[in-house]
Amino acid sequence: MATKKIQISTAPSKSDIIDLFADYCLMHGHKPASVYKFAKDNGFEEAEFYKYFSSFETLERFYFTEMFAHTMETLEKSPAYADFSGLEKLSAFYFTFFEMATANRSFVVYSLTKGSSNIKNLLKLKELRREFTVFAQSVLEKPFETKHPRADKLQQDTLREGAWMQFLTILKFWLKDTSPGFEKTDVFIEKSVKASGDLVYNSPLQSLFDLGKFVWKEKFTV
Repeated sequence: MATKKIQISTAPSKSDIIDLFADYCLMHGHKPASVYKFAKDNGFEEAEFYKYFSSFETLERFYFTEMFAHTMETLEKSPAYADFSGLEKLSAFYFTFFEMATANRSFVVYSLTKGSSNIKNLLKLKELRREFTVFAQSVLEKPFETKHPRADKLQQDTLREGAWMQFLTILKFWLKDTSPGFEKTDVFIEKSVKASGDLVYNSPLQSLFDLGKFVWKEKFTV
């Protein structure tokens, strides 16, 4: 998914259009003026764009769901992944997703930080949120076994939404990470998953203290 310059000689694929759009945004610092001009400048008909996307905004949202799909495809190719615990699968997802995000960092950062509206940028993750929360709910075990449907649903909702908030926290950390190879993000993922796992399943105090100490050091002692 890395950005690259493409010469279109036939009808563009969905991937071609995404790469052309990302390349334009990074080269110019803004989106194309219109779908019509974007298509003409790249040698294809406007209708080819609308075969896949209704707007530039839907293209950007699709970009993040494709990152999710590629992450899951990579994980499921690993023979060891199927035997991982729920927390191990969640951790593996984070490491793989953010490795992919790093490979495409310029456009990911552009897409999520361009402009002054954090809410508008966050809406670009709407479809990703849906995919991720389904995944999180499927792999995370409920901490308590009950025979009450409402209690079970509450546990599932809490695990799902908690995992999404954790993902957003890691994403925010990664966006600001300036360490070589984004190695501090790897540390943050490890400590965050450990702390959340202990909070839900075990005694939380030591790992929460460890995570808090790491975050305090990164925020206040740079």
